[in-house]
Amino acid sequence: MFRDRPRQILACIRSRKPINIEVRPMLASKTTSERGKVFTNAKEGGYSLKVAFAFVAIYIIWGSTYLAIRYAVETIPPLVTAGIRHSIAGVIMLGWAWGRGFRPTRQQWIAGLALGFFFFLVGHGTLHWAEQYVGSGLAALLIATEPMFILVLGWMMGQQKISMLSAIGLALGVAGVAMLTGVELTMKGSSLWGLLAVLAGSLSWSLGVVISPRLKLPSDALGRTSLPTICGAVMLLIAAGLSGEFRHTHWSSISLRSFIGLGYLIVFGSVLAFTSYIWLLQRVPPAVVATHTYANPVVAVLLGWWLAHEALSLRVVLASIAILAAIVLIRRGEQVAHGSNPQAVARAARIDASEECA
Repeated sequence: MFRDRPRQILACIRSRKPINIEVRPMLASKTTSERGKVFTNAKEGGYSLKVAFAFVAIYIIWGSTYLAIRYAVETIPPLVTAGIRHSIAGVIMLGWAWGRGFRPTRQQWIAGLALGFFFFLVGHGTLHWAEQYVGSGLAALLIATEPMFILVLGWMMGQQKISMLSAIGLALGVAGVAMLTGVELTMKGSSLWGLLAVLAGSLSWSLGVVISPRLKLPSDALGRTSLPTICGAVMLLIAAGLSGEFRHTHWSSISLRSFIGLGYLIVFGSVLAFTSYIWLLQRVPPAVVATHTYANPVVAVLLGWWLAHEALSLRVVLASIAILAAIVLIRRGEQVAHGSNPQAVARAARIDASEECA
């Protein structure tokens, strides 16, 4: 299945085949038919580029946000960082949706509050806090455990079955997490609490994914993203105030690297990547869009090693392989468990496409 994904993505990019026009020097002008073909060729080529750039956004940009978070929280408190980031991004996305005619209802705001708590207050709040003590690549690998949490929570709630392949994937994923955290679990300190915080955030996001089908969320894609983002941002800012982060923030001492990191998270990590993600979900099968969960940890580990000199030991490499293989097996196991039930397959695809990114 994993080997087929690149071919599926390329097939989506090439789904509208451009017409090959052979051009020769001519004195006579092109016919109307020929001009129409050239226009069609340019239009389809533009569509293909949009799909390609959208995949680059959710593969590379979302993978790089873990390093941007690490740089941002160096001199900006973590909850302040997350609160400012999601406030600005959420307002931009809601404004965009509002301009297209979206008007949220009271029930949709309540649904946004619920998901804002699980996704952003706990999910992203713990991640931003943990990256003060945990490397960006390690954090990305631990976030990649989310499909395992979703599978177990779905099974506990009677929403899905665990096939043999999924069970093997779970065991492999647990082994990968054990390789990553085994050394830290034997000692006390901030690094241990950072690892546990990332895992708690992954569990919280998974809870939000599992309960989201029961909530009355907007049908508008931008509205569905913006409401939890804004609600979560408000809760993050309140938490920052209650914890004293605003009081202890020295705005004049914030480094240029932290400012750039925060700006990158707002513009690229939230607005650009999220809108690319939503645009792809409306044009490409969700299971194909969900392949970003394979790429993001790899990009994060490599960028952390290259730019931040984070350790890339044999233990990290083996754990990365184990966790990524676990995701592949769990996805394949879900397909086997759902069999020919189209509703279950569609639900699994939507869940896959809702998984966490930084």
